[in-house]
Amino acid sequence: MKRLSLGAGLLAGVVGLCAVAACTPALNWREVRLDGGALALFPCKPDHQTRTVALAGQTVALTLHACAAAGLRFAVAQADVLTPERVEPALAALAQAQARNLQATLPAGEPAQVAGMTPNAQARRYALSGLRPDGSAVQAQLLLFARGTQVLQATVLDGTPDTPAVHTFMDALRAPG
Repeated sequence: MKRLSLGAGLLAGVVGLCAVAACTPALNWREVRLDGGALALFPCKPDHQTRTVALAGQTVALTLHACAAAGLRFAVAQADVLTPERVEPALAALAQAQARNLQATLPAGEPAQVAGMTPNAQARRYALSGLRPDGSAVQAQLLLFARGTQVLQATVLDGTPDTPAVHTFMDALRAPG
């Protein structure tokens, strides 16, 4: 029977804990305050860009915060739809657009709960299997929710629902009031 020294055993324990907590050298977690006050925990420094898009029959400024780490792409898109009656159609349109972009069928999804969010029937979590424009397979994890008139979509591309980094990213989202 081979025995590990205390140092080797401690090192093995730390490595095991880091793997469970999605802690790898490729993942350098940092909290990012988004426009409108929502908070996200990204595993890399996100770039951001804003562009004008059509969303559920209206033109809005959509801001995207995104970065790539450990073979995964992490993003949060957000837009202010200005009135409460536009929130539900905008959340549904975001989910449908993502499914269409991935050539995937949008499943029913599961109800989502994010700390500080405004309750909404379209606050959902989805797991999509689709295709990139080049035809290669892609997995996408989506979380859609709202805070007031701000609609948000968190996305992880190439991660499965049980990927520790996906859990960390999605579970850390907050919409403080």
